[in-house]
Amino acid sequence: MDEWKIGVARSCLAGAESDTMSFPDIVGKLLQDGFEGYAIDYRRGTAIYYLPDGDSVELPTHRIDTPVAAAFDAARVRAAIKEAQDMVPGYTYKGFCAKTAAAGCAGYIVSFLGRRVLYFGRTAETHVEKFPD
Repeated sequence: MDEWKIGVARSCLAGAESDTMSFPDIVGKLLQDGFEGYAIDYRRGTAIYYLPDGDSVELPTHRIDTPVAAAFDAARVRAAIKEAQDMVPGYTYKGFCAKTAAAGCAGYIVSFLGRRVLYFGRTAETHVEKFPD
């Protein structure tokens, strides 16, 4: 992957973690620069950004101090997503990650082609959140 695209991925991750870019802004920027999706792994502390040709770049994410719960609680994951979508007062991406980890979410995969995010737990249980129309 060329340095320009790595820089785009890095700036989108930094924008999420500093709360200076919203999810729709990040999706728009990554799409504009040719990405087809990305994955966040809470347990490894990594983000992987994918191009359609199979190329990818892995970047370190912030450390989540909240352990990923053993049981996946889809209702609590949905509640955290709703807070993010509504940009409730006090919302932060790091807080979102902590809440979803406490709800048993081990990470998520964003598919621009599928227009959805798949949240997964340690037990491989999932919740799919479709992009709004």
